[in-house]
Amino acid sequence: MEHGSISDPSQSTFSLIDEDHTFANAIRFTLNQDPRTKFCGYSIPHPSDNRVNIRVQTTGAAAKEVFKDASQDLMVVCQHVRSTFDKAVVDFRMSKSVNGMDIDSNN
Repeated sequence: MEHGSISDPSQSTFSLIDEDHTFANAIRFTLNQDPRTKFCGYSIPHPSDNRVNIRVQTTGAAAKEVFKDASQDLMVVCQHVRSTFDKAVVDFRMSKSVNGMDIDSNN
């Protein structure tokens, strides 16, 4: 849910349900890498409330668009990490199966 200003679309607060510090800190970092972001921060209203509020203020661009772009950038980073990890696991398993084989040249 977005809580923004009708008169100033460059600042909004996004309230996300079922999210915590893991997503909020990652999106905050990603948003702060964007030169259009003037301010970004997040808060969790209460520890037992499974909700996070993310505040975005931009240099003039619509906060909703900057947030959407940062979310897509974060998704690309996560996909890259996942594919790199999966490749490393496959490479590790392949090296163990080759190194672990007992090859006897006398047979």
